[in-house]
Amino acid sequence: MTSFTNERTGITIRPRRLRRTATLRQYGARDHAQPVRFHLSAVRALWSDQQRPIASMPGQFQWSVDKLAAEAKSIAALGIPSVIFIRHPGRKRRLRQRKLQSRGVVPQAIRAIKDAVPELIVISDMCFCEYTDHGHCGVINHVHAADYNPHLPEGYLLNDPTLRLLGEASIVHVEAGADIIAPSGMIDGMVGAIRTALDGQGMITSW
Repeated sequence: MTSFTNERTGITIRPRRLRRTATLRQYGARDHAQPVRFHLSAVRALWSDQQRPIASMPGQFQWSVDKLAAEAKSIAALGIPSVIFIRHPGRKRRLRQRKLQSRGVVPQAIRAIKDAVPELIVISDMCFCEYTDHGHCGVINHVHAADYNPHLPEGYLLNDPTLRLLGEASIVHVEAGADIIAPSGMIDGMVGAIRTALDGQGMITSW
């Protein structure tokens, strides 16, 4: 695959990353209102044998991993080319490490989808706000935090430590089979940090 390095940022650029598969080529084509442009939000729950309706999103559900294979096949049969994963943890904390673990629910879900329908595009929403009890997109500065900075106020969002974790989580999700990383967190330098992290592992994904 052809690549070159951006002289200003030092990031390796791969213009053909959106052409790897037929489904990705269709997904990146010119806009038109057909199923090829749609994706289904697969909001997953940790529990087993679950399909919980979401009251605020009619027709959408929290799915357990063991039910995703059958749902993926139904999605593909409708001509919908992709799913996007948004994690719904049962309990929120300051920053859950499961986002960074290969045995976490998101990587498990990605593998389940790819095993069932390899051609289905899997998009991984990359943000930490759904994991945290404070609702912010990353690591918060507080006295007991590993990255505590005494020169910043308590409760300040620590940008650089968050970028490091976002890069680590992106690597885990791509290793599990994600085709596209969707960087939805409002963190300065997020896209560049994720690209650099993936490029350092020789990984190719889409945006």
